Amino acid sequence: MIHLFYDSDSELNYELAKEYGIEGDEHHIKMPYIIQNKTSLCELITEESANEFFELVKAGNMPSTAALNPIEYVKILEPHFARGEEMLYVAFSSAMSGTFNNLNMALKELEEKYPDAKFVRFDTLGISLSSGIFVLEAKKLIDEGKNIDEIVAELENLKMRVNTSIVADDLMYLKKGGRLTAIKALLGTMLQLKPIIKLTTAGTLIPTTNVAGRNKALMTVIKEIADTITDVDKYPIYIMDSTCREDSDRVVAKLKSLIPNVKVVQQYVGPVIGSHCGPGTIGIIYVGPNRPDPIAD
Repeated sequence: MIHLFYDSDSELNYELAKEYGIEGDEHHIKMPYIIQNKTSLCELITEESANEFFELVKAGNMPSTAALNPIEYVKILEPHFARGEEMLYVAFSSAMSGTFNNLNMALKELEEKYPDAKFVRFDTLGISLSSGIFVLEAKKLIDEGKNIDEIVAELENLKMRVNTSIVADDLMYLKKGGRLTAIKALLGTMLQLKPIIKLTTAGTLIPTTNVAGRNKALMTVIKEIADTITDVDKYPIYIMDSTCREDSDRVVAKLKSLIPNVKVVQQYVGPVIGSHCGPGTIGIIYVGPNRPDPIAD
């Protein structure tokens, strides 16, 4: 049996993970975040934990994230290596964190010590539920009895068609995370311009269209999704919000009016991703055409 790992950056909430039988610590690799000078490991998201985190942020506490060190990776993985298991780690984008350098150091040590174990990392080149979609898909394929090579091949076929569009309320969080320059963030804030942030083929996030006003930006994203979405009968649209559920509800209602047969799943943004996008952010994840390419420097 293949043992499945995923991480906090995939942003599965507790109920969804439980539905798929992967809510335990033996599956979920918890990523660190820091707020009020305290480092915590990110648990599976609940409404209560999301609200608690963002209340601290709204009170003026600036959060940040950190990488797991190699020793922590060894502690998580070694019991499974020692049993000679087959392991599949469906991971968030390697382009967004240096944590995978630490993982590679841990893997070198473990693979030398336990040569009979098999560990495969599938890089979703995604973040939040654009990574989480692949975790759920991998679990379905494992339950169907597919082997690791078959699973990875199916995930690869889907990868570039998982799209993410993000509309943030406070551009300064995006500036802090390197998604916008300081000048763009300042001008955008002054002029109430909302850049639509998209996930690229390289697993990075880029600002695309600048739209005047939050509601118009959300409607722009909704129309694009309605015009381009595919596989409506197979994949839901996921709406992530950082404690702005009224806006999220309006997005859901509009999507359902334009795409009557679509299933829409709403979730809260958790502390790790929330550290980089801030309160008032809406992210929409769906299966459609290929993602955009990154912008050349």
